[in-house]
Amino acid sequence: MKNKIGYLSNKFYDRTKKAGIISALLLGEKFIDYKFRVAKREFLLPLELKFRLYKRKEEIRNGLKTEAIKNQTLQFIENMRFKDTPYGIYKYSPCQTTPVLYASLYAAMTRHLYNDFADLTIQEKNEWVQYIKSYQCDDGWFRDPEIKCDLAESADWWGWKHMTFHAIMALSCLDAIADKKFSVLESFKDNKYIEKWFKNLHIKKIPSSETNAHLPLYMITLLQYARDNQTAIWANSAIEKVIGLLNSEIDPNTGCWCTGNGQKKLVNEGVKIAYHFWIFYFYDKLPIMFPERVIDSVLSTQNPYGGFNYNINSSACDDIDSIDPLCRLKNSTDYKKEEIEASLNRSIPWILANMNDDGGFVFQRGRGFTYGHRKMYSGYNESNMFATWFRTLSLSYIGKALPSSFLGKYQWNIRSFPGLQFWNEDEKLKK
Repeated sequence: MKNKIGYLSNKFYDRTKKAGIISALLLGEKFIDYKFRVAKREFLLPLELKFRLYKRKEEIRNGLKTEAIKNQTLQFIENMRFKDTPYGIYKYSPCQTTPVLYASLYAAMTRHLYNDFADLTIQEKNEWVQYIKSYQCDDGWFRDPEIKCDLAESADWWGWKHMTFHAIMALSCLDAIADKKFSVLESFKDNKYIEKWFKNLHIKKIPSSETNAHLPLYMITLLQYARDNQTAIWANSAIEKVIGLLNSEIDPNTGCWCTGNGQKKLVNEGVKIAYHFWIFYFYDKLPIMFPERVIDSVLSTQNPYGGFNYNINSSACDDIDSIDPLCRLKNSTDYKKEEIEASLNRSIPWILANMNDDGGFVFQRGRGFTYGHRKMYSGYNESNMFATWFRTLSLSYIGKALPSSFLGKYQWNIRSFPGLQFWNEDEKLKK
């Protein structure tokens, strides 16, 4: 607090020196007004969340149909599409003015879930596919010049590796395959390289600030994609090697990684880390170790509002990190099946509370959100394409896991291809 006061004092002094006392006072007034509005929003946020939850619960009780959600969401996506251009070009949020590839990928995956490609002409579909493919470079990575920056080159949670991971999913939704192979995978033919690579991820039972949970998801998914679509049969042995290394570091007390030998305070984050690994286990129907402990851990992350985070205002990522494994494990084990069903039912109103009147969804209620770059910014409670896809994906999985729910009565279009957006009708895992 003392440092903050000192910083503000220096800013006020500098402003006074440069522009005079009146200018400094006006700036200070604007700052105080801004802080007051932020504090007011934070104070009223719990009331807003409760009101939105109540409203959604009432709508569900009164016979809400998935078709109504679908129509609103697809209208939002259509509003983000650029007209009078080759088909499939989108912006990220209503406040944006330029297209980004990410938005096109999220549009493809969301529309695929709702089986919204039936009316596409062959030309429109081809234009969309070629638009996406035009961003793939010779090394296999997809890069978008509109959001080129140092972060895109270096980060794993966002940027070129992250974008490529989404691009192969979007192409699969459009019945297309990436033209170029991923040169980064060549190193995974060497077991010694894999061991060194894995060590640098810092994935252990004990948490570390250096743990990288995103990179394994991308690399294993690319290996699965290359194996299934680009004739790289050798990739299967690399996948098995990484799975073996991961299995050796699981905390048996929680079924997760990085939970410090069963520390309850670490389970919330441990589940989020584990989601990034379980997903490729599920795709290949590989056994999840300690499934009962996994279910206990995931169920424990649900808060009173129905979201999945110790903080009641959970994000789109927080929620799907728990919803995805619960939906899949419900169909592969009888352990706590009724509790899983109850948990998923409680989550539905919460997910819908994050839907706006325009049909899009927010990443986190009561917040603005910058996803890596200013051209992927959405304002306070403004819908964006990433959140719309991720929260729709959560709804689709719940529908698959709870066939008797109103979401389950809708025919979600989920096929089986590498990435996050897949569903194996037979979810029984290999022993």
